[in-house]
Amino acid sequence: MAINIYQKKDIIEIRKANEIVAKTLNHIQDIIKPGMSLLQIDKICEDMIRSQGAKPAFKGLYGFPNAACISLNEVVIHGIPNDYVLQDGDIVSVDIGSNLNGYFGDSARTFGVGKISAQDERLISCSKDALYFAIDYIRAGMHFKELSLEIEKFIIARGYEPLRGFCGHGIGRRPHEEPEVPNYLEGFNAKAGPKIKNGMVFCIEPMICQKDGTPVIADDKWAVTSKDGLRTSHYEHCVAIIDGKAEILSQI
Repeated sequence: MAINIYQKKDIIEIRKANEIVAKTLNHIQDIIKPGMSLLQIDKICEDMIRSQGAKPAFKGLYGFPNAACISLNEVVIHGIPNDYVLQDGDIVSVDIGSNLNGYFGDSARTFGVGKISAQDERLISCSKDALYFAIDYIRAGMHFKELSLEIEKFIIARGYEPLRGFCGHGIGRRPHEEPEVPNYLEGFNAKAGPKIKNGMVFCIEPMICQKDGTPVIADDKWAVTSKDGLRTSHYEHCVAIIDGKAEILSQI
């Protein structure tokens, strides 16, 4: 399937959808604290997305039951919110999407709850730093596989492992489009496959494991942990390629 090339007018609309996501995550960052339940956070996300004129893109997508993927501690992605009450020292990824007039936004952040350990601070920093490294690295004309390789090298240099089997993705008129953007090189040739071009819009989302990036799917068929069973982190932005470089759409 071809990778969509979006016109300026479309990117403006995709940005609007992503700004709703960014505002919502900013709000969660300001209020998250011990004593809040995961379902409470999910409701806040859904209410805020809807209050801005959009729909929560994840609710019902492939059968997912909630507005937000809320992934606690060892869960790296796709956690289903439940009535668990956050404790001091927890870390939690909140991943949300919006659908505004048929255009989609998507972003995620991992938050520390209360006072977290220095080890968890380093873990969260790896996913965030890898994301911004990747965004700065992107240039039109390079292969997506080159980007994946550089993300992998960055993560490994920090002493961590990328989650295998899951990836970033194109986005725009649908929540998931071509291309897939893994956080590691698939195959052996980074110069193979499609190239990054102006007008492409996609999400980059480093998913960080500590010792083993092999994914383990929970009985609910959604929550993903790593084989090592240790804590994980996840950050995501949606970017558009404009004038040869990546511009973040999912921030205010």
